[in-house]
Amino acid sequence: MGEMFKFTEEEKAELLEMSEQLRQQMGDEYREEDAEKVRDQIESDLQENKIKRDVFGLNPILMSFQTALLELEEIGMKRDCVLSILLYNSVANESLTIEEVETEYGTSIAHIIRGLVRIHELYRKSPVIESENFRNLLLSFAEDMRVVLIMISERVVLMRHIRDTENNEAQQKVAEEASYLYAPLAHKLGLYKLKSELEDLSLKYLEHDAYYMIKEKLNETKRSRDAYIEKFIKPIAEKLDAMGCNYSIKARIKSPYSIWMKMQNKHIPFEEVFDLLAIRIVFTPKDRQKEVEECYQIYAALTQIYKPHPTRFRDWLSNPKANGYQALHNTFMSRQGKWIEVQI
Repeated sequence: MGEMFKFTEEEKAELLEMSEQLRQQMGDEYREEDAEKVRDQIESDLQENKIKRDVFGLNPILMSFQTALLELEEIGMKRDCVLSILLYNSVANESLTIEEVETEYGTSIAHIIRGLVRIHELYRKSPVIESENFRNLLLSFAEDMRVVLIMISERVVLMRHIRDTENNEAQQKVAEEASYLYAPLAHKLGLYKLKSELEDLSLKYLEHDAYYMIKEKLNETKRSRDAYIEKFIKPIAEKLDAMGCNYSIKARIKSPYSIWMKMQNKHIPFEEVFDLLAIRIVFTPKDRQKEVEECYQIYAALTQIYKPHPTRFRDWLSNPKANGYQALHNTFMSRQGKWIEVQI
């Protein structure tokens, strides 16, 4: 049988806290009978000693709850995805069948779990997953896009927890998969925040010294960068106010991963990465029928303030991205002689 699985006191407290967070996040979709059945299933798995810590010593129950919370907070999935995540371990350890899931929870949840099982079987069978072919195979095996979203969320949660592991070989493998498999999938699905986190964490684990060098350089220049951004934004805000636009402007810095890739691709040091900054203008159109026209008007106003780059204009209004993203992008020369990307 092996040693019985036990929760630490800290893990028990964390599980209770996450259970309450799930209740609040799910709102009207939360059902007490679902929660009771999941609790009973976990207790049954514990009594039968079906639960094992993973190669990093992590608690799979806590990891599933964290994945469910991430799904709710970042992607907006609800009951079916949450229950699929929480029940998958029981199906994987064969204490629960997919047929039983279908009877107790419904066809949709059984369908998602069946997809998760297929994906994990594909992992075990495929010797080469660092390829575009494997990404395409994964998407076809999943059948349901919710399965892929869960896999991405699982990997983000795992990457967050392996920072201090002594199992460096397993950490490297997980980080490599995050970089060449999960980050591109997140990008393809428009999950840019999760994509960026996966990339940065993979850099942190695979290129430790480079990651912390970039972080240190960014911290050193933060004060001057903030002042620079403020000067760049001020005339834009004045112009948009005069136009009567309803807008917000947010500045963002390139991620450590993006900076590192630019350094590698162009063979340059950090100090020569000039387009570290990007400005995003998000506006609410005065007339929904004319929102595209207003976007072009805002762009035209920017060209009256700053010189646009002649070759970096991107028009995703007339040709939206596959995930529905619509915007205008270009890089503009500031009055201090530096290029800044602006997204509208």
